[in-house]
Amino acid sequence: MINFYYETDFELKNSEEIKNWIRSTAEQEKCQVIEMNYVFCDDVYLHKLNVEYLDHDTYTDIITFDYSERKNLHGEIYISVDRVEDNAQKYNVPFQQELARVIIHGILHCCGYRDKSNEEK
Repeated sequence: MINFYYETDFELKNSEEIKNWIRSTAEQEKCQVIEMNYVFCDDVYLHKLNVEYLDHDTYTDIITFDYSERKNLHGEIYISVDRVEDNAQKYNVPFQQELARVIIHGILHCCGYRDKSNEEK
């Protein structure tokens, strides 16, 4: 089950297509989405989570809380729409393209991909 929640005025336009794409991506990685909750929010909301739970006093585009058990994916993915907008402008890409990149970035973390080191990236 994939759920989308909104803590901002933003709302996905093609949510069913995106859910199918997330499931398909997980299946390509030999994983199954059991329950994944995406929360779209603003910078202030995500910054507060970043400080409170990760002890990082920075803005970020995404935070993934991964509760998966092996290949059964469970988690919460928080996305700052503000950061996605800024990054789209910064990298000169359409907002929807940057949003798609961040959405899949989160599910890939739950599939086991990491990005702390250069090698992992």
